[in-house]
Amino acid sequence: MTTSHATPSDAVHAAHTVTVAGGTVSSHVADGVGTIEFFHPKSNSLPGELLNELAATVTRMGANDAARVIVLRSGGTGPFCAGASFDRLITLQTVEEGEDFFSGFARVILAMIRAPKFVLSRVHGRAAGGAVGLIAASDLSFAVRTASAKLSELAIGIGPFVVGPVIEKKVGLAAFSALAVNADWHDAAWGERHGLYSYLCDDVAALDAVVANQARVLAGSNPEAMTALKRVFWAGTEQWEALLAARATMSGTMVLSAFTRNAIAAFKSR
Repeated sequence: MTTSHATPSDAVHAAHTVTVAGGTVSSHVADGVGTIEFFHPKSNSLPGELLNELAATVTRMGANDAARVIVLRSGGTGPFCAGASFDRLITLQTVEEGEDFFSGFARVILAMIRAPKFVLSRVHGRAAGGAVGLIAASDLSFAVRTASAKLSELAIGIGPFVVGPVIEKKVGLAAFSALAVNADWHDAAWGERHGLYSYLCDDVAALDAVVANQARVLAGSNPEAMTALKRVFWAGTEQWEALLAARATMSGTMVLSAFTRNAIAAFKSR
């Protein structure tokens, strides 16, 4: 893992990039807006180490008084995020390893909903699996009209156990059930209709303009009011540390099954 630091200026503060597990997590603060970007060359998939770094970065940004609002985005021009790294899933050998891997998604979700400031997600492309949980854990989400979403876990023999609670809280049980059982793509209009996406934009340029404007407005809002609203939004999640830990154990056990291993191998061989 390597870290590089940029020289702060009047506009940009504490910019740095961490390279881990073949990907990066970058962050900086400018004019009250804290931006966090994750990237992995394999469709922005998320190995466990990258998940852990992302969770730590969200937590640090949440504690940074210079950042009054957080924007979460991913790099590149392809998918927003392909979810869990299949390269990592296929190497898991024990329940403990599986539990630790899936706990990475729990750590990011908890960091996002526990941050005392709004988290805005910028979704420039498709989102699969755990990525849907990250979008649901944001307070506002902005997506292009081509940003289809799916929960693909059932197709490989497991389920969206760890991300399930936050998705269900955001879209409701019926919509979550539809996503979880029909493990195929749902278009962005479906996501907006059910509350996964707050706003849809025609293209990336429009997306960036809308996100920048909303972040700028919120950076000038009352921090105490925003923190209080966060507590209102996420009321009822106080016991989620235990709940998501139990769900990680479910996923960590199921991913070792012969069915799941064969399904992942077949997917990777396409």
